Amino acid sequence: MTEPSNIQDILNLYIIPWGINIIMALAIFVIGRWLAGILLKLTDKMLQKSGMDKMLVDFVHSILNALLLLFIIIASLDQLGVDTTSFIALIGAAGLAIGLALQGSLQNFASGVLLIVFRPFKVGHFIEAAGVSGVVEEIGIFSTRLKTGDNREIIVPNGAIYDGTITNNSARDTRRIDMVFGIGYDDDIRQAKTIMQSLLDADERVFKEPAALIAVAELADSSVNFNVRPWVKSSDYWAVKFDFTEKLKLAFDDAGISIPYPQMDLHINKTE
Repeated sequence: MTEPSNIQDILNLYIIPWGINIIMALAIFVIGRWLAGILLKLTDKMLQKSGMDKMLVDFVHSILNALLLLFIIIASLDQLGVDTTSFIALIGAAGLAIGLALQGSLQNFASGVLLIVFRPFKVGHFIEAAGVSGVVEEIGIFSTRLKTGDNREIIVPNGAIYDGTITNNSARDTRRIDMVFGIGYDDDIRQAKTIMQSLLDADERVFKEPAALIAVAELADSSVNFNVRPWVKSSDYWAVKFDFTEKLKLAFDDAGISIPYPQMDLHINKTE
């Protein structure tokens, strides 16, 4: 190739081709960003119509936007004649290294996405998971925040929640209260059942249907045990349980019905 001898040769060999490549690269970038914006809007609308959680919609939007921007930049650099093969390999290696370093965090992230998509619980539900229990205050991408009954805050990694058993006490509108009460063997079983039934009938929070169960469940060592199982609204569970327990104790006291407790007879042998 001969050296350019005049300005026209310089223009033809360098400035004009580079100028065209730069203009084309800018066009690819601008048009690519415009098309990416349209695609992101369509994706957001589609995800919102499907009922997906807003947090997950925003997260998908951010990830897709970053991937599209990376693709547009690589296409623009390729138009300028930059070798993007090594650049792509470098990005892949960096991604692998970051993935290995953040393996635990990625597990929590994946679990967070699954929790948001499948919704085994929602904000405001009382759950038991990962060995703790509380009211869900926030479901994040990496962790879930719970508030305990004594107003403590617990941050639980999503991986620990999703990999274990989740008990959602608020998922259903109604719950059954399972209670066990014992009376003495000398007390009147029929009278005890009548008192229990009258207390349940007097409480408007207890459902008539399905009817509450009152049954002799066990003839124990020192007591006759009853299973008492009324149905209530989930929001009334603890209030009804506490109220019934207190009122039953007072009613048994008034009726002279005893509630046995473990006792031990101690015999002392005197030696001369």
